[in-house]
Amino acid sequence: MVDIAAIRTIGLVGGGVIGAGWAARFALAGYDVRMFDPDPAIGRKVEAVLGNARRAQQRLLGALLPSEGTVTIASSLADAVATADFIQESLPEVETLKQRVLCEIEAAARPEVVIGSSTSGLLPTSLASVLTNPERFVVGHPFNPVYLLPLVEICGGTATTQATKDTATALYTACGMQPLQVRVEIDGFIADRLLEALWREALWLVNDGVATTSEIDDAIRYGAGLRWSFMGTFLTYRLAGGEAGMRHFLAQFGPALKLPWTKLVACELTDELTEAVAAQSDEQAAGIGLREYEQKRDDCLVDVMTALKANDFAAGATLKAHGDRLAARQPVLADDPLLMLATRVDAAWIDYNGHMTEWAYLKVFGDTTDVFLAKIGAGPDYVATGHSFYTVESHLRHVGQARLGEALRVTTQVLGCDTKRLHIAHSITGAAGKVIATAEHMLVHVDSSAERSAPMAPAVAKAVAVFMQAHANLPRPEFAGRSIGMPQS
Repeated sequence: MVDIAAIRTIGLVGGGVIGAGWAARFALAGYDVRMFDPDPAIGRKVEAVLGNARRAQQRLLGALLPSEGTVTIASSLADAVATADFIQESLPEVETLKQRVLCEIEAAARPEVVIGSSTSGLLPTSLASVLTNPERFVVGHPFNPVYLLPLVEICGGTATTQATKDTATALYTACGMQPLQVRVEIDGFIADRLLEALWREALWLVNDGVATTSEIDDAIRYGAGLRWSFMGTFLTYRLAGGEAGMRHFLAQFGPALKLPWTKLVACELTDELTEAVAAQSDEQAAGIGLREYEQKRDDCLVDVMTALKANDFAAGATLKAHGDRLAARQPVLADDPLLMLATRVDAAWIDYNGHMTEWAYLKVFGDTTDVFLAKIGAGPDYVATGHSFYTVESHLRHVGQARLGEALRVTTQVLGCDTKRLHIAHSITGAAGKVIATAEHMLVHVDSSAERSAPMAPAVAKAVAVFMQAHANLPRPEFAGRSIGMPQS
């Protein structure tokens, strides 16, 4: 397995919807990207996708985002992959085309570099059959938008080594994704086979005049689609079986599987059906443009994933783990003993007045607390041991305004502590050097399994003491200990 820390440059071949999504996913995770695509407009198209991705990831991770990597449009395929530490191919689903280009990639790349393919259904053994070293080839099949959806299916061919699959798994994980190693090489892998079954049924419903494209989408997004986003199919049906579980569900509803409800073969894609689907889709879109729909999609995905993060469940658990890793890697930005974060005001943080909105301040302060906890050794590894800090009291003040794109600095001062409690204060300073918001928090150290307060681990207590000593001679913030109230005349 390649040392993941040594992977810094990603070579991308193919810059369509998936390739551009990969560029955004890797660059926003801090990797430098070199991309080749013969399309003369590739630079403009990738930059448009990057813009949407920055907007979405800023809402998702905020100040935890690492410094963005560079995206360079290479002049040739060899230029894109020659110095790459990992390569991702994202060409159209034409096997002969992919095989020809994969041979070019192999010839230009360093011999130890893993080559991944974004194919959504072609078998890796067949794709790699033309390669001299097929053991370093693996499928890494993502889902659109690549920069937001965490799932990536990893499937090796008969010659692919486990080390190759593990390298791809580790890299994708480092980018905030949820790798799923497909244990058996099969056409379409797992997710697309499920999607194709639903797609076939949907086309039959349109073809037979049962429902329109809009009605079919409504049947999904107002019903099962909501459950699928966090429970999938089998867990959902397990709950439908009540206390008796899946066996009861299968006994009760299993006979329905023999009813002639479904059409398991695809209907013929006639000119008439194509026109009907396209016309209904145009009507359904209601004149809203592609980029606007992409942003709406991204906003909804961010909101769903953020809600799941609060529950530490499904895609939210992946997001939380990625955020914890990023918090642990936050660099010391200056010699200032108080400085924790530096970020900029994102477009998604702006309210109807054109200023940074209330919830965004709380998000930035929360991210800052996470960074501080990671610095004292109370990050995700510590939480995994069954101990954590819970915020039990907060006081926020808004004393200035922040506008779109404005640079923000967030400082943290330890005001006090004992064996179980931690008293901290944050300040956000804007571009003009003036404080625009403050937060004061009381955190209690807890034994998570017992759900009660407990003394800090000695190493954590020692790290807190170091901060206390560094901050001991600092003046106490004037806002500390204040309460909300109206002056009495």
